[in-house]
Amino acid sequence: MPDTPPLLIHRHGSIVTLEFNRPQALNALDLALAQAFLAAMRGIAADDSVRAVLLKGAGRAFMAGGDLASMRDDVEQAARELISTMNQALALLHALDAPVIAQVHGAVAGGGLSLALMCDFVLAAEGTKFNMAYINLGTNSDLGGSWALPRLVGLRRALEISMLGESYDAQQALQMGLINRVVPAQELDATCTALATRLAAGPTRAYGRMRRLMRQSFDRSLPEQLQAELDGFAASARTADMQEGIAAFFGKRKAEFQGR
Repeated sequence: MPDTPPLLIHRHGSIVTLEFNRPQALNALDLALAQAFLAAMRGIAADDSVRAVLLKGAGRAFMAGGDLASMRDDVEQAARELISTMNQALALLHALDAPVIAQVHGAVAGGGLSLALMCDFVLAAEGTKFNMAYINLGTNSDLGGSWALPRLVGLRRALEISMLGESYDAQQALQMGLINRVVPAQELDATCTALATRLAAGPTRAYGRMRRLMRQSFDRSLPEQLQAELDGFAASARTADMQEGIAAFFGKRKAEFQGR
């Protein structure tokens, strides 16, 4: 329906859930959804109280790629506008301190798979199908797919996944390293909520340093990475959370982090 928002935003304490809400199109990505996602990411990036982010899809799928029907009149111009909007959102996602979880089911294809791969954790329902799909349309990947995929599975396997355009089930995706866990469909919501709750209770700023160190390690020499680790550790030492972690260690109790 025209008055149905393309993205639903749910806030539970320090956890924000973004739910793609185009179920009639298997949440295929169009400009309105991309713009809504960018606006949501800007809000999250500006809110230090957010300590975990969960991405999910309404209806029968997480996201079945880009909405080709919305691009048909002028593919190049539509793609430039759509992808550039999503690229801004992904840059914000990449820079977050808060961990990001993709809760996937049904179809995870094209841009949907690229988006999931850009998250820190991917939990999939049994029966989920994955396909890079781009090559079947005669194009290359977008939304960071070509950046994330070889980092996750290695160059040789990444070329196979992206150039053959084949579908993989959840167990195959798990074996290849595309996802973290396969969960019975009826348990997916509860499992992802439990993980988000656990992460939201952790040392948020340290999570941010850890996720950036891991990603940037591919582009640094060992001496550069060692220095970045030292700088990050020193920055952590100035946080209330590390002070709490040390106090809890010596007090033989569980740390109660505040994300500061």
